[in-house]
Amino acid sequence: MAKILPITIAPNKILREKSKDINPEDLNKAEMKELLLDMEKTMLQEDGLGLAAPQIGKNINIFVVNNKGKTLYIINPKITKRSWAKVVDQEGCLSIPNTFGDVLRHKKININYIDEKGKKQKITASNLLARIIQHEYDHINGVLFTDKAENIIVKTD
Repeated sequence: MAKILPITIAPNKILREKSKDINPEDLNKAEMKELLLDMEKTMLQEDGLGLAAPQIGKNINIFVVNNKGKTLYIINPKITKRSWAKVVDQEGCLSIPNTFGDVLRHKKININYIDEKGKKQKITASNLLARIIQHEYDHINGVLFTDKAENIIVKTD
Protein backbone atom coordinates (compact mmCIF):
# COMPACT_ATOMS: atom_id res chain seq x y z
CA MET A 1 0.00 0.00 0.00
CA ALA A 2 1.35 3.41 -0.99
CA LYS A 3 2.46 5.73 1.78
CA ILE A 4 3.00 9.47 2.20
CA LEU A 5 6.68 10.37 2.10
CA PRO A 6 8.25 13.31 3.98
CA ILE A 7 9.00 16.30 1.74
CA THR A 8 12.59 17.56 1.70
CA ILE A 9 12.55 21.28 2.48
CA ALA A 10 15.03 23.91 1.20
CA PRO A 11 17.84 24.64 1.96
CA ASN A 12 18.58 20.88 2.18
CA LYS A 13 21.62 20.30 -0.04
CA ILE A 14 20.06 17.28 -1.80
CA LEU A 15 17.79 19.75 -3.61
CA ARG A 16 20.89 21.32 -5.19
CA GLU A 17 22.48 18.11 -6.49
CA LYS A 18 22.17 16.86 -10.05
CA SER A 19 20.30 13.56 -10.09
CA LYS A 20 21.44 10.36 -11.81
CA ASP A 21 19.64 8.22 -14.39
CA ILE A 22 18.25 4.94 -13.18
CA ASN A 23 18.69 1.57 -14.86
CA PRO A 24 15.39 0.82 -16.65
CA GLU A 25 15.63 -2.79 -15.46
CA ASP A 26 15.25 -1.49 -11.89
CA LEU A 27 11.64 -0.55 -12.74
CA ASN A 28 10.77 -4.25 -12.36
CA LYS A 29 11.91 -4.24 -8.75
CA ALA A 30 9.25 -4.08 -6.03
CA GLU A 31 10.95 -1.20 -4.21
CA MET A 32 10.97 0.95 -7.40
CA LYS A 33 7.29 0.25 -8.10
CA GLU A 34 6.56 1.11 -4.47
CA LEU A 35 8.59 4.34 -4.72
CA LEU A 36 6.61 5.49 -7.78
CA LEU A 37 3.28 4.81 -6.05
CA ASP A 38 4.51 6.54 -2.88
CA MET A 39 5.57 9.58 -4.92
CA GLU A 40 2.17 9.71 -6.62
CA LYS A 41 0.30 9.44 -3.31
CA THR A 42 2.53 12.08 -1.71
CA MET A 43 2.04 14.49 -4.63
CA LEU A 44 -1.75 14.08 -4.51
CA GLN A 45 -1.94 14.29 -0.71
CA GLU A 46 0.09 17.52 -0.70
CA ASP A 47 -2.01 19.02 -3.54
CA GLY A 48 1.07 19.20 -5.75
CA LEU A 49 0.98 19.22 -9.53
CA GLY A 50 4.31 17.38 -9.62
CA LEU A 51 6.91 15.82 -7.37
CA ALA A 52 10.55 15.05 -8.16
CA ALA A 53 12.65 12.39 -6.43
CA PRO A 54 15.03 14.96 -4.84
CA GLN A 55 12.00 16.37 -3.02
CA ILE A 56 11.72 13.08 -1.14
CA GLY A 57 15.47 12.80 -0.55
CA LYS A 58 16.51 10.70 -3.57
CA ASN A 59 18.84 11.97 -6.29
CA ILE A 60 17.47 9.90 -9.14
CA ASN A 61 15.97 11.11 -12.41
CA ILE A 62 12.32 10.48 -11.65
CA PHE A 63 9.36 12.75 -11.26
CA VAL A 64 5.60 12.35 -11.25
CA VAL A 65 3.14 14.82 -12.76
CA ASN A 66 -0.58 15.19 -12.21
CA ASN A 67 -1.88 15.67 -15.75
CA LYS A 68 -5.61 16.41 -15.41
CA GLY A 69 -6.10 13.64 -12.86
CA LYS A 70 -3.86 11.10 -14.59
CA THR A 71 -0.36 10.57 -13.21
CA LEU A 72 2.57 10.61 -15.60
CA TYR A 73 5.63 8.75 -14.33
CA ILE A 74 8.60 10.45 -15.99
CA ILE A 75 11.90 8.59 -15.69
CA ASN A 76 15.30 9.59 -17.12
CA PRO A 77 13.77 12.56 -19.00
CA LYS A 78 15.46 14.66 -21.64
CA ILE A 79 13.88 17.85 -22.94
CA THR A 80 14.65 17.75 -26.66
CA LYS A 81 12.97 20.93 -27.88
CA ARG A 82 11.84 24.20 -26.35
CA SER A 83 9.61 26.78 -28.03
CA TRP A 84 10.88 30.28 -28.66
CA ALA A 85 7.68 31.56 -27.08
CA LYS A 86 7.80 31.93 -23.32
CA VAL A 87 5.20 32.75 -20.69
CA VAL A 88 5.35 34.13 -17.16
CA ASP A 89 3.15 32.59 -14.50
CA GLN A 90 3.18 32.21 -10.74
CA GLU A 91 4.72 29.05 -9.27
CA GLY A 92 5.11 27.53 -5.86
CA CYS A 93 6.89 24.42 -4.61
CA LEU A 94 6.29 21.77 -1.95
CA SER A 95 9.97 22.06 -0.96
CA ILE A 96 9.69 25.82 -0.42
CA PRO A 97 6.45 26.17 1.55
CA ASN A 98 4.32 29.31 1.37
CA THR A 99 6.60 30.91 -1.23
CA PHE A 100 5.46 32.00 -4.67
CA GLY A 101 7.02 33.84 -7.58
CA ASP A 102 6.64 34.69 -11.26
CA VAL A 103 8.69 32.36 -13.47
CA LEU A 104 9.39 32.67 -17.19
CA ARG A 105 9.10 29.26 -18.88
CA HIS A 106 8.92 27.92 -22.43
CA LYS A 107 5.32 27.71 -23.61
CA LYS A 108 5.86 24.37 -25.34
CA ILE A 109 8.42 21.56 -24.96
CA ASN A 110 9.17 18.12 -26.32
CA ILE A 111 10.38 15.53 -23.84
CA ASN A 112 11.66 11.97 -24.17
CA TYR A 113 11.50 9.67 -21.14
CA ILE A 114 10.66 6.17 -20.05
CA ASP A 115 7.45 5.39 -18.22
CA GLU A 116 6.85 3.20 -15.19
CA LYS A 117 6.78 0.10 -17.40
CA GLY A 118 10.17 0.93 -18.96
CA LYS A 119 8.61 1.92 -22.28
CA LYS A 120 10.13 4.84 -24.20
CA GLN A 121 7.77 7.79 -24.45
CA LYS A 122 7.84 11.10 -26.28
CA ILE A 123 5.37 13.88 -25.67
CA THR A 124 4.84 17.46 -26.67
CA ALA A 125 3.60 19.48 -23.72
CA SER A 126 2.28 23.01 -23.74
CA ASN A 127 0.97 25.60 -21.29
CA LEU A 128 0.45 24.26 -17.74
CA LEU A 129 1.76 20.74 -18.44
CA ALA A 130 4.91 22.19 -20.03
CA ARG A 131 5.38 24.45 -16.97
CA ILE A 132 5.00 21.57 -14.50
CA ILE A 133 7.43 19.36 -16.43
CA GLN A 134 10.02 22.17 -16.65
CA HIS A 135 9.67 22.84 -12.90
CA GLU A 136 10.20 19.16 -12.03
CA TYR A 137 12.97 18.83 -14.62
CA ASP A 138 14.76 21.69 -12.87
CA HIS A 139 14.48 19.76 -9.58
CA ILE A 140 16.38 16.75 -10.94
CA ASN A 141 19.04 19.18 -12.12
CA GLY A 142 19.46 20.89 -8.75
CA VAL A 143 17.57 24.06 -9.71
CA LEU A 144 14.78 25.58 -7.61
CA PHE A 145 12.05 27.82 -8.99
CA THR A 146 13.24 30.64 -6.74
CA ASP A 147 16.48 30.71 -8.77
CA LYS A 148 14.42 31.93 -11.75
CA ALA A 149 11.53 33.71 -10.04
CA GLU A 150 10.76 37.40 -9.82
CA ASN A 151 8.30 39.12 -7.49
CA ILE A 152 8.77 36.45 -4.82
CA ILE A 153 6.23 36.59 -2.01
CA VAL A 154 6.15 34.59 1.21
CA LYS A 155 2.72 34.03 2.72
CA THR A 156 2.76 33.92 6.51
CA ASP A 157 -0.89 33.14 7.29
